[in-house]
Amino acid sequence: MTVTATKTAPTDALAASSAASRRAMVDSQLRTSGVNAEFVLERMLLVPRENHVPGHAQGTAYIDRAITLENGRKIAAPLFYGMLLEEAQPKASDTVLVVDAGSGYLPALVGPLVGQVDVITPEEAVTSSRKRTTYSLVLIDGAVESIGQPLAKRMTADGRIVTGVSKQGVTRLATGRKAGDDVALLPLAEIGIPRLSEFDTEKSWSF
Repeated sequence: MTVTATKTAPTDALAASSAASRRAMVDSQLRTSGVNAEFVLERMLLVPRENHVPGHAQGTAYIDRAITLENGRKIAAPLFYGMLLEEAQPKASDTVLVVDAGSGYLPALVGPLVGQVDVITPEEAVTSSRKRTTYSLVLIDGAVESIGQPLAKRMTADGRIVTGVSKQGVTRLATGRKAGDDVALLPLAEIGIPRLSEFDTEKSWSF
C-alpha cells in the first residue's frame, strides 16, 4: 500500500495542478477577453495543453503567450485557440482540415466536435496536391500573409476558414469563405499570433 501510494501520489498531484491551471486559463484569459461559448470552454478545460509543449515548458504551458516548440515553431497563447474555435463554430457535419504548426493542440481541441479531422503541415498546405478531398472548414494554427491556391483548392465550394492573418507586422484573427476559386478574408480582432513564413507573399520593389 505504501509503495503504491508513493507511485501514484505525484501523478494525482500533477493532474490536479494541471486541471487547476486549465481552470485559471479559462477564467483569467478566455472569459475576461470575451470568449464564453460553452463548447469552447469545455474543450479547453479537457485538453491538457502541457501534453503539447516541450517537456521543459510543461510548467508554463498555460501562460498567456506563445511557447517555442522543439521544431522551432510556436504554439500560440491560449486566447488565440479560444477565439478561433468560437469564430469557427465547428459542427458535427463538418469535415475539417487543420494546418498544424507541430503541437497537435488544435486538432486535439476540435476533433471531438466534428465528423472528420485531417492534419497537414504548413509546407504541405502551400504545395499543390492531387488529392480530391475537400473540406467544409479549414483552420490554420498561425498567421499567414495569404491563403494561396493550393489550400483554397482543398476547400468545398462554400467552405469556411479561420486563421491568423499578418499584414505589415500586425497579426489578427480572420475568417472567410470560399467564393469561386478565391478565399476572401475578413480581419477581426488584433491578437498576437505566431507567423507561418510558408504563406508569405512574394515581395515586390517599390520606388
